[in-house]
Amino acid sequence: MVASGDVMTSLMIEQFICRQDNFAVILHDPLSGETASIDAPDGDRIAAHLDLGVWRLTHLLITHHHPDHVAGVPALSQAYSPKVIGPADEADKISDLTGTVSDGDTFEFAGRTVHTISTPGHTAGHVCFYIPDEQLLFAGDTLFALGCGRLFEGSPQDMFTSLNRLAELPDETRVYCGHEYTQSNAKFAVTVDPDNPALADRIKDIAGLREKGLPTLPTTIGFEKRTNPFMRTGNPAIRKQLGMQNASDLEVFTELRRRKDSF
Repeated sequence: MVASGDVMTSLMIEQFICRQDNFAVILHDPLSGETASIDAPDGDRIAAHLDLGVWRLTHLLITHHHPDHVAGVPALSQAYSPKVIGPADEADKISDLTGTVSDGDTFEFAGRTVHTISTPGHTAGHVCFYIPDEQLLFAGDTLFALGCGRLFEGSPQDMFTSLNRLAELPDETRVYCGHEYTQSNAKFAVTVDPDNPALADRIKDIAGLREKGLPTLPTTIGFEKRTNPFMRTGNPAIRKQLGMQNASDLEVFTELRRRKDSF
């Protein structure tokens, strides 16, 4: 949230499904008119949504190179000529980039400072975008509600470190993720954390949202720390459930990811 004279404004955020289960997220500042899309799973779908608000895309922020996150980049670049900002370590895999970012880099969007957090694991160069003024994190495919991304290019250590970095953000931070995976993640989470009352309550809420066709996101960092097993590797109940009371946190994380991969 930023001030303009005596007026306090927040970014408008619109989230909708593209492809099968990808989320597109659009940020719009009504004062400056600046508009950003987080990733580009479907250029036509995003353009149609922009047209509804008569918004012009000024920024395209890319978290990683996978096709379901960058397929729409060429079409959106041609239509709007936005600033296309993505991870420097994956620049050779993403078309139309106008700028790259690495861990700790910042840039401006609509008067807000956007911080880059390097989160390897899902891919080697994955980044997340954090806007402290708005308490917003765009986590791509690193952190999901009740889960985390598969390790396609990184190691368990990479992802474990990345999630710990995100866990250090304020609990109130709202988290937008790349996919609607929450209900399937919940089915796994309860197998390793069956006696967590916060998780049980959340599963009921998720079921209600999905029955109504509503998204389960955003979540918050604090909510994930209470209910996401991948962010609770030190929890005694989870360790007991896994039979890993004396294991390291990394060993617990590695076993959780192994079980989820075959769940």
